[in-house]
Amino acid sequence: MRRFLVDKIIPTTGLVSITGKEATHISRVLRMEKGDTLVIMDGKGNLFESTIENIHYKEVKVKINKGIPPLPSSPIEISLGQALIKSHPMDYLIQKTTELGISSIALFYSERTVIRSKPDHLRNKMDRWMEIMKSSCRQCGRATLPTLNPPLPFEEIIKNAPGKKTLRILLWENEDKTDLKKVLRSTRPLPHILTMVGPEGGFTGNEINLARQAGFKIVSLGKRILRTETAAVSLVSIIQYEWGDLNVSF
Repeated sequence: MRRFLVDKIIPTTGLVSITGKEATHISRVLRMEKGDTLVIMDGKGNLFESTIENIHYKEVKVKINKGIPPLPSSPIEISLGQALIKSHPMDYLIQKTTELGISSIALFYSERTVIRSKPDHLRNKMDRWMEIMKSSCRQCGRATLPTLNPPLPFEEIIKNAPGKKTLRILLWENEDKTDLKKVLRSTRPLPHILTMVGPEGGFTGNEINLARQAGFKIVSLGKRILRTETAAVSLVSIIQYEWGDLNVSF
């Protein structure tokens, strides 16, 4: 069944109103009709099988039939600290890391960040990225929507990084002693992991020193130099395989 995100669902009312882009998608794109069934979710882990009662391109009213148990969440919470990069690579990064089960993305400016958006442009980008997250959740059947935090300076992200029960790692292409696999396999799994991925030009030596002083483990993904968006997706995939929910045997 098709899945749709609804900001507010009150099951006790029985009827739920779907508006905005979701209503337009249901009526104009999918051309669904009265009596069709679908799944609505609130992005907080709640899913409901529902039936269309009334349909219009501006509003679709559905009747809740029953709750649906969500898929089990990953046993590890993965937070990604990501330097701002160009729009298309960032779109891809957000789409794929959402599908892979990222818990939150904290954007940041670093010394080599070339993207410096004006406030109104940044708001538009943040809105688009949230829509990408919502679409990815619908596509992969994910019941919870990740958190997307507006950009902060690198130093502030590092300074306020959680320490308790959190593994903190930073990807750096020049690290030649410690790789991610070695760290994950030699560390007892923790409930939370914070990862930092830099911009197209990488981190500076000063930023690496600041991260080390803040308790971050500096790691590499091997000898290949990966694009930023590729590195972020690979990073989350590896973590989910080693500690999360990509290692389930069927």
